Amino acid sequence: MRFRSYTPGVARSVIDFIHGWFEARGLEAVRYKGAGPHEDLTSLVVRIGSGEPRILLHGHADVVPGEERQFDPYEEDGELYGRGVYDMKGALAAMMCAVEELDALGCNATVELLVVPDEEQEHGGRTGAEVLIEHGHVGDFMITGEPTDFHIGTQSKGVLDLRITLRGKSAHGSTPWLGKNAVLLAHDHYRRVTDLPFASERNPLFPYPSMNLARIIGGDVLNRVPDRCTYDLDIRYLPNQRPEEIVRQIQALDLPAEVEVLFSREPTYVSRSNPYVKTLREVAARHFRGNPVGVGRHGASDIVYFQRAGIPGVEFGPIGGGHHGPNEYVVADSLETYRQMLVQFVQILGKGS
Repeated sequence: MRFRSYTPGVARSVIDFIHGWFEARGLEAVRYKGAGPHEDLTSLVVRIGSGEPRILLHGHADVVPGEERQFDPYEEDGELYGRGVYDMKGALAAMMCAVEELDALGCNATVELLVVPDEEQEHGGRTGAEVLIEHGHVGDFMITGEPTDFHIGTQSKGVLDLRITLRGKSAHGSTPWLGKNAVLLAHDHYRRVTDLPFASERNPLFPYPSMNLARIIGGDVLNRVPDRCTYDLDIRYLPNQRPEEIVRQIQALDLPAEVEVLFSREPTYVSRSNPYVKTLREVAARHFRGNPVGVGRHGASDIVYFQRAGIPGVEFGPIGGGHHGPNEYVVADSLETYRQMLVQFVQILGKGS
């Protein structure tokens, strides 16, 4: 957690640390260089066992930026605080220990731990997950340790990132009524977007899609009415929605704007009746106070790349809160419970092979 792994160089240092940790325990780790603009990043794979089924455990070593104090972790009242402890270095550490234990116990299934350095990054090329898939690291089922509080994330929203530009009319700042302020137009446009039909749709696991007005750029000097304003909108849409229809609704507004798609990624979905999901739910129920039902996840993850390759997967991680926020934490003893769950899950599957 002390690694400030929101930069490529430090993310690579985390991979170095994990590689050394496994080597010290006699477990071989294979590394793969990134591609394109990410060639300075490397992903890592540790494989144990040789039987069926083939289970993938996935974790990312990078984090989002945080306050400096968050890289000096501390524990208080059974909660471990620090940047990335919940998303998802805590789960990754538990996965590492689970792989070590499964190897010592003798693993009848095949387990691969996939560690990538770039899940939190904005991408302009192939991701670490895609590189691993291209090198044949696929299987029958995948668990990524994203934060879920022991619930099983069977759906996640899709991602649609848009850049929307409004054009106005410039005028002197002392006579704004002679111009048309593009910043105010952009504000009005955003409000209209939030009232569009797609914004109020729902499905059984999600009450609504979500929208984040992430960036806004408009104006240059104080004494001039801005004639151009651009805002970036991060839309997380539902599995039953189509991004093309969302863009169509926005373009159809009676306030003209240029709409550019910056990035789009489809939702993920796996049936609650999937046999691996059912086994994981049975294992989680042994330790969980409640029902670890399949839930919808608002954020996106690397599952989407494996889904494209025909591999079903779920988000499943320990208990905590505040990820990407100023007080990120994980319940410390949930990490040990999480490790036990992973070991028991693989052992059950191995006995059935």
